[in-house]
Order: sequence, then structure tokens, then C-alpha cells
Amino acid sequence: MATVVFADLVGSTGMFERLGDATAGRFVTQLTAALARTVEQHHGRVVKRLGDGVFATFPHERDAVAACTAIHQDLHAPAVPGDAPVRMRIGIDSGEVVEIEGDCYGDAVNSAARLADLAGAQQILATGRVRDALPQDLQQRMRPLGPMFLRGKSEATEVYRLDWQAGRDLEATMMGVSPLAPAMPRGALELSAGGVVVTLQAHGAPATLGRSPGATLTLNDSRVSRLHATVQWSAGHFLLSDQSSFGTWVYVGGQSAPVALRRTDCPLAGEGVLTLGCDRDTPGAPTVAWRVTA
Repeated sequence: MATVVFADLVGSTGMFERLGDATAGRFVTQLTAALARTVEQHHGRVVKRLGDGVFATFPHERDAVAACTAIHQDLHAPAVPGDAPVRMRIGIDSGEVVEIEGDCYGDAVNSAARLADLAGAQQILATGRVRDALPQDLQQRMRPLGPMFLRGKSEATEVYRLDWQAGRDLEATMMGVSPLAPAMPRGALELSAGGVVVTLQAHGAPATLGRSPGATLTLNDSRVSRLHATVQWSAGHFLLSDQSSFGTWVYVGGQSAPVALRRTDCPLAGEGVLTLGCDRDTPGAPTVAWRVTA
């Protein structure tokens, strides 16, 4: 049994473009070394460095949460003069882990990696298994995001976001509502296709996607159903519900593989793209970009 952490650098591709390969390469090497030291200081072990991040295991959930919090806290200021602050995204799960020749495998490894892909900048996402194993004070800092279908898993996973900045209201991030003002809408979802942008407010009216001229966002393509999907605010996040004949493919953040929906639901977190009626490798795929904003 172990707690698994994946921590990835956000925007590494842009950093290499801005700084050049040599400077960015040196910086990323220094960054992963610093991440490894933080992991070790909190009783963890780096399984391997991932180029622009680390894959680590911890004996206890509280050690993993402490290490992930320290990572974010240490990266507030820009590490490269004149550049933007360094931002990480982190996923945590716990469970049985099998070690083979120094590498680790298991459902918890897969889930933690998927959560890191799903997380936004400066976010820590964890499963219900992690939350349930934490002491009460840390459990109170875990904000439920609802069930999510992680790539490769047939059942939904209960996902929580860690409020790692004590004393600061982080609920106005990708899809939260402030606990200080629970009735006040704070999130917004931007949907864009073909030069048309639609904004859906938290607690506002739902939006529809489809071929029908009456849809909130119309996509005139034979692969798109007349009423293909709806998006509405539900239980603290924007929920996409597929109602189509051919399905919806959801690409979240940097994930290369989609969550495929067929008459099922999926929360929209951070940013990404949807393709309606086919995957994005299909020529001319009808595509909708989304972004959740504070």
C-alpha cells in the first residue's frame, strides 16, 4: 500500500519556446531536483523523474499532502527573471502498488497520473480514498468536485481538490463556490466554436450544443445530433451530459486520450476541447473549446 503522487510542470512547451532549449533544459533539471528534495524531506521516494515533473510514492497520505503543499508554496515567485511564476499540477491516489525493477504499477498509479492531467495550474486533485485516510483537519480542506470518469476506468471516481493555501478563499478557481458566500456564483464556463463564444455562469441557465439552430452553440455537421449535449451547473461544477447518437469525446488539459461519452456525464475542469460525433483525429471533426474561469 502506498500513496502515489504525480507532479507536472504547467506550460513547459511555452517555456522552451521563450527561453530556448539550453536555458529551459537547465531550469527544468534544477526544478525536478528541487521537487525530489521536497519529496524526500516528507518521507517520500521519487520513483522517477518525468522530464518536467516527478512520480513519487509516500507511506502515508498526510505525508503526500504535506509534500504537495510545500511544492506549491515554494513556487510562488518567478524562478526565471522576467518570466511567469512556475506552476505545477498534481494528482494523488492511494492503494496497492506493485514494484517491478524500481518502477511502480497499479490502479492508484494510473489514477494519480490521470488526476495530474486533469488538474489546473497550482491545483492538487485527490481521490476519495486519499481524503478518507487524512486526519480531520486536512479532510476539511478537501473540496468535492463530484464523480469524474478518468481515462481507462469504467466507473466514476470521486475527486476532491485540496485547498492548500490556508487562510485564502480558493473556491473561485476552476469550478468552486466560496464557502463564505455559498449562494454567490463565482465560476464561468466559456464555450467556443467557429468564432462564436458562449459564456455559461455558475447557477445560470444550462447551455445546449447541437445541430439545431435553436441550440445555444450550433454546429452544422451531420455527425452532430440536433440536441447533442447539454452543459449545466450541478453540485459545484459544470456537468456535460451527452444525449447524442454518436457520442462526445472529451479531451481535458494535456491529455492525449479522451474520455468518451455515450449517454453519460462528465464534469468539465480547467480547459480542453470536445469533439462531437467523432474523435479529434477524424478529419474536420466538429470541435468545441472550453475554459472554466474564476
